[in-house]
Amino acid sequence: MRKILAGMMSAFLLLVAACGGSNAEAIATDNGGKVMQAEKVNAGKALVVYYSRSGNTEAIANMISTETGADMFRVTTVKPYPEAYRETTEVARAERDNNARLEINGRVENMADYDIVYVGIPNWWSTMPMALFTFMEQYDFSGKTIVPFVTHGGGGVANCVSDLQKTAPNAKFLDALVISGSNAKGAQSDVSAWLNRLGLKK
Repeated sequence: MRKILAGMMSAFLLLVAACGGSNAEAIATDNGGKVMQAEKVNAGKALVVYYSRSGNTEAIANMISTETGADMFRVTTVKPYPEAYRETTEVARAERDNNARLEINGRVENMADYDIVYVGIPNWWSTMPMALFTFMEQYDFSGKTIVPFVTHGGGGVANCVSDLQKTAPNAKFLDALVISGSNAKGAQSDVSAWLNRLGLKK
């Protein structure tokens, strides 16, 4: 995993598994609201944006950043979800049903600099977490290339990619990577093969 400067860490969280994941996994750092600069050259052309509660989507995001040299931005909500898994699923379902737009931390001030935006989506009730809708609707992605990656606990891609496309109708979309949450931490070869197929691996 790519080394992240300690000075850019904002807080420590210990969270239970997200909706769509079967195993409880801890997230050690919360970098939401800040763009994490990649260590590789030419990093300013690509950005990995992701939401992750259990750590599965974050694991894939880190692999993509390492393979491509992309910067990273973790989407986090101002109001945290309950610690209990079942309570979180109930809150998330109500947010989906109400088409809620959640307040999120920070923003990408230099979005215009990025040509390629990878978007990491955990499958929550067959769509994106509502915080990702908030994020996507803040920017104009016209002319950019969006590359989705989805983690799930058995529901597959569902409406995650089609709903993402609705938030950026003037962007170009490439084929999504879809990974079971239980396999995310060991998905390096899948990530590499996917990036190679899309011609994005440096």
